[in-house]
Amino acid sequence: MDSNKEISYEDYKRAEKFLAWNAYKMAFNTHIQPNWIEKSDRFWYVSKDQNEKRFHIVDPERKTKEDAFDHDKLAKNLSSLKGKSYTRYSLPFEDINFIEDGNTIQFDIRKQRFLFDLDSYQCKRKTKKVFETPTELKSPDGKWVAFIKNFNVFLRSLSDGQEVQLSYDGEKHHDYGTLPESSTFEITIRRLGLDTLLPPIMLWSPDSKKLLVHKLDQRRVKEMYLIQSAGLGKTSRPILHEYRYPLPGDDEVAQADLVILDIEKKSKVVVKYKPQTVAFMPPIFMKSVWWGEDSKIAYSLYIERDFKTAKLCELDAVSGDSRTIIEENASTYIDFNHFMMEPPNVKVVDNGNEIIWFSQRDGWGHLYLYDGKMGNFKNQITSGQWMVHNIKHVDEKNRWVYFIAGGKEETRDPYYGHLYRAKFDGTDIQLLTPEDANHDVIFSPSGAYFVDNFSRADTAPSSVLRAVDGQLIQKLESSDISLLLKQGWIPPKPFKVKARDGITDLYGLIFFPSTFDPSVKYPILDNIYPGPQVIRTPKLFPQKLDRGVMGFWAPQAIAELGFIVITVDGMGTPLRSKAFHDYGYGNMGDAGGLEDHIAAIQQLASEHSYMDLSRVGIYGHSGGGFASATAILSFPDFYKVAVSSAGNYDQRGYVSDWGEKYQGMLEGDNYKNQITARLAQNLKGKLFLASGDMDDNVHPSLTLQLADALMKANKDFDMLILPNRNHLFVYDEYFIRKQWDYFVKHLLNKEPPKEYKIKGPSMEFLMKMLPL
Repeated sequence: MDSNKEISYEDYKRAEKFLAWNAYKMAFNTHIQPNWIEKSDRFWYVSKDQNEKRFHIVDPERKTKEDAFDHDKLAKNLSSLKGKSYTRYSLPFEDINFIEDGNTIQFDIRKQRFLFDLDSYQCKRKTKKVFETPTELKSPDGKWVAFIKNFNVFLRSLSDGQEVQLSYDGEKHHDYGTLPESSTFEITIRRLGLDTLLPPIMLWSPDSKKLLVHKLDQRRVKEMYLIQSAGLGKTSRPILHEYRYPLPGDDEVAQADLVILDIEKKSKVVVKYKPQTVAFMPPIFMKSVWWGEDSKIAYSLYIERDFKTAKLCELDAVSGDSRTIIEENASTYIDFNHFMMEPPNVKVVDNGNEIIWFSQRDGWGHLYLYDGKMGNFKNQITSGQWMVHNIKHVDEKNRWVYFIAGGKEETRDPYYGHLYRAKFDGTDIQLLTPEDANHDVIFSPSGAYFVDNFSRADTAPSSVLRAVDGQLIQKLESSDISLLLKQGWIPPKPFKVKARDGITDLYGLIFFPSTFDPSVKYPILDNIYPGPQVIRTPKLFPQKLDRGVMGFWAPQAIAELGFIVITVDGMGTPLRSKAFHDYGYGNMGDAGGLEDHIAAIQQLASEHSYMDLSRVGIYGHSGGGFASATAILSFPDFYKVAVSSAGNYDQRGYVSDWGEKYQGMLEGDNYKNQITARLAQNLKGKLFLASGDMDDNVHPSLTLQLADALMKANKDFDMLILPNRNHLFVYDEYFIRKQWDYFVKHLLNKEPPKEYKIKGPSMEFLMKMLPL
């Protein structure tokens, strides 16, 4: 950067190009999603480059990849049929379905269905079409859809449209198949009208004869309120929004009974086990309830409210009787998967005779084999100072379990996930994805093949097809990031440093401006998210349009203004040893290892002369807002500027299962050490607080409580309350500009361009950011 006192409009324009909703459009073929054709291992996928979109069909057995259809002929026929010009480059659909023994493809354009005959190359409209709506769940045999109406479960026949009511006792706040209002986006769903679009939370049995659903009781959960002051339409009167939202220590949280509905008998049975505590998401949504293969038995993981006890229960689908097969206990908390929305790493195999079970009992996340009838321990499948991430496939016949794990390859980043397989008896562990990268694998229906998408934060993605033993069948796609490189993009640089103890390795990334000059001293920004449920540092190049896109590109965008941005995961975050993760248990004020962040930045500055240790700022959103405010108040001589947005600055005011899992059950003053407001008198630098007044995840009162403490301490600070914004205001163009301006003024010591206008994301992009 030059020594001018102003930063230019062009600098902001360059930064804007790297915002997530712009940057992701400059990368192509970053992830291949196989769409399996019926139950075979053949699949189709879509590739995109700068010029065209193309549909491919892959036959793993024949080792072939071909065009799924003649793109030019389909475009010509579709143009003639619709009276609108299409080319092979502009086909207006993303999904296809092979029907009539693969001789015809079916696709939809704006709720109109079309058929394209692959023999005659003729395209026609389908005259009669029944669309299943998102609010319906189709049965495996394709005869019924299940849905919720008036708080109860209904069926609709797909043959004649007849409706059948299966439950009659549902009522408001004690209903079937819905999300709790403490799901962290209840008011957002209502205001956007998404409550009429959400699928019911229930499970069909494999034989399509039963439904497994929860009945959620929120009647005694205490209310939370938001007051809407803008976007009121025709009225000027503020609107009060009420929702049920439990806090740590509340006597009542939502309770979910599991209910089994018999389609043929029109009967129901309530599972005979105590209700599951639900403060965030119900068990079926979290995939911790599933059917057995024979439809006679279902399984459920019951986790106690304090997260210290978990049980695997077998549920009789006829009587509702339950029995505990395995029980797990921990002194802190239990996790069955460290990727929050992924299924638990528990597999019932051999028709219930054996169970593969995940535990951290030996200090690392590993797999164990149990007898499925009596629940007796048989043997440990995996062991060592590394961690299983996800079970991906189980080959019962040959007794192989396939799983993603990190840390087993000693010279590699321990967070990188590789695919392995191991025998049930714990022998013959084999690495199946050799590349030094993070691997995302998708198995074919038979389990004979898998698609492997792999990349690193500093390496563009590649996609290949492999046999089940890891043998390379064929390369599918290599990503195209040439547009990013033309913008001058410099890939982030991975680093390894020591934690506060001088022993433990920490891993992170350095983001550079595209105008980087190593002879210049740059201020440092610490982009923090403390977990404890996820890590902050991206481990792969963004492959899909999800929240990982924002996590990767946001630090790049702000780096373009003349900063070095770092991410690092300190002690108290997941995907390492149990001791590493547990480090902050009962002391969330450690905020994901703030002392580790300082140690990391100091080591990096000593190695890289372009880092200016006298100008260090920090920022984060949600848990990162909490951590960044805690950082500048705990270490005021190190962090000079902080932007803290939507922070949960006191877990006593956040949804109950968060604090109760990671801080412990509320008892006396055991939450005192994590209250950010207790540090208000320490403020020396520049602090900018921001909150959305319609934030139904982290209530804006937590920001106001911290502001109140700062005012009582007579401290100068800045604050922005964004009207009519929810928790997703981190994507709001006005907030982003104010955040940029703040660091430019107070850390870069320059004047930003006045009222630079950022073009914000589309609604489609924002919808992808919701955890639905």
